[in-house]
Amino acid sequence: MKLVGCNEAEMKARLPKIVPLDIIGALIMAFVLVHAVHYAGANTLMTGAAVGFFNWLGFIAVTTFGHVLYERRPVKLFLIDNGYLLIALLLMGAILAIWP
Repeated sequence: MKLVGCNEAEMKARLPKIVPLDIIGALIMAFVLVHAVHYAGANTLMTGAAVGFFNWLGFIAVTTFGHVLYERRPVKLFLIDNGYLLIALLLMGAILAIWP
């Protein structure tokens, strides 16, 4: 919160509006990732996680690093935001690869 200039009261006030949107975003990300997992032929936890990793690296990490470069956002914020997304995509890819 400190890195983005937000206090706890503001965050709590916004949560009811942003959590449903975040869930919708996660579902869209999973929908797209399931296609990438399928096209890659991933059918184990590790190959699914690899698909998630490379999607994160190629589409998220590379594009959001521009925020650090051009908007002078802290690298620490980049690591927090992208660490969350990396873990999400690794888990989604692994689960989707073995989902029946």
